[in-house]
Amino acid sequence: MTSQRPVICCDLDGVVWRGDQPIPGAATGIADLREAGFRVAFVSNNSSQPVGEVADKLVAAGVPASSGDVITSAVSAATLLASALDPGAPVLACAGPGVVEALETAGLRPVTRPPATAVVVGLHRGFDFDELDRASAAVRDGARFVATNLDATYPVPGGMIPGSGAIAAAVATAAGRAPEVAGKPERPMVELIRARFGSSGLVVGDRPSTDGALARALGWPFALVLSGVTQRDAPPGGESIPEPPPPFVADDLAGLVPRLVDATTAG
Repeated sequence: MTSQRPVICCDLDGVVWRGDQPIPGAATGIADLREAGFRVAFVSNNSSQPVGEVADKLVAAGVPASSGDVITSAVSAATLLASALDPGAPVLACAGPGVVEALETAGLRPVTRPPATAVVVGLHRGFDFDELDRASAAVRDGARFVATNLDATYPVPGGMIPGSGAIAAAVATAAGRAPEVAGKPERPMVELIRARFGSSGLVVGDRPSTDGALARALGWPFALVLSGVTQRDAPPGGESIPEPPPPFVADDLAGLVPRLVDATTAG
């Protein structure tokens, strides 16, 4: 790999896969980027899975990867809290196993009910009224309130399901307080990316409101794929191609990669 090549920070949901189904051509496209000398890293707002499981899912999809190649919004949330809380502080995890693991790795103590010093809300399918009650009560009692991200939807085969932002909105409504946001496109994630992957790169994603905004926050180019929540005719709950459009737009990662390689080769 040549040191002049920028890192490609690639989103996962809607770019590499939809739910558990790999998007055709994505694995080959990533292999082509690596063959051209790029480091390809993966930056996901989906906090539900531990980082090691995300890396294993990439390998199963035909994309060699290790935990060091992956940053999730769960890691960003845990890093944010660990920088301010005492080691072992109780944090209510209104979220999936990815957040629980990230909190433990950061030296914090995940709990399922108050009292808690902080509350982290992330995507998980087990969210219910009792969890809403516990999380919002902790926030009303003064716990620091962090959302892994505010993505309203999450692309799956055949459409979309509610995302972390929908759960965070429920807790915020019941608690009467808006959360801090740890994932894309906010400062905690920007700082993690710079620390892990360096100062020169390009963001690939399917959501202008988060992936595109992350690219702007980093000062990097944005490449938009239309295999996730953004389509040429925006579906309900989806997004439209921005005006003006980003410098790279393609139907999917397979169609995007040749243009990225050509553009960087040309300088």
